[in-house]
Amino acid sequence: MEKEKKIFMHENDLPNNLKLGDILAIDTETMGLNPHRDRLCLIQLNDGGENTHLVKISKNLNPAPNICKLLSDHKKQKLFHFARFDVAILSKSFGITINNIYCTKIASKLARTYTDKHSLKSLCEELLSLQLSKEEQSSDWGSSTLTEKQEKYAANDVLYLHTIKEKLDLILEREDRMELAKSCFDFINTQVCLDLNGWNNQNIFDH
Repeated sequence: MEKEKKIFMHENDLPNNLKLGDILAIDTETMGLNPHRDRLCLIQLNDGGENTHLVKISKNLNPAPNICKLLSDHKKQKLFHFARFDVAILSKSFGITINNIYCTKIASKLARTYTDKHSLKSLCEELLSLQLSKEEQSSDWGSSTLTEKQEKYAANDVLYLHTIKEKLDLILEREDRMELAKSCFDFINTQVCLDLNGWNNQNIFDH
């Protein structure tokens, strides 16, 4: 059964008076998958409650002090699915370092070694018995106005990450892989730095 959702749209930054919890699910939508070429279009945030906040980012990037403060806050944990990309586009766009990262894709690969299916859709199907539509995945996120379907799709990408994290953590703890997962999360910013500086297609640990 789908969780009831309330979606709030903002322009370029979060409002000054918005209070969010200490564990934030975050996702991004862009014009493509190349952070050097494709611009940031949308940021989605959910703190585990029913309210999801979508921040539409203008083509001419504007300062976003509230988002930057939130992303840089060591006390708030940031949940991503495939953090490597989202952290790269956010870091490049705003010139910040994102702290306290958790990636459900990495956690899934370490916990669910019985499968090679680690997409958000697959995690929702197995762990939550939920069919997640990816119909709007390849759509024009740079449009001046998003459709209702786009908004719902974007919200769904963060709405379930808290519950997925809880279920993956149980497996990681059971299989004694939590510390390994934390080490991988800590490495994400280094990997992003490598990606943005031209080593994205190389494994520097290879012979």
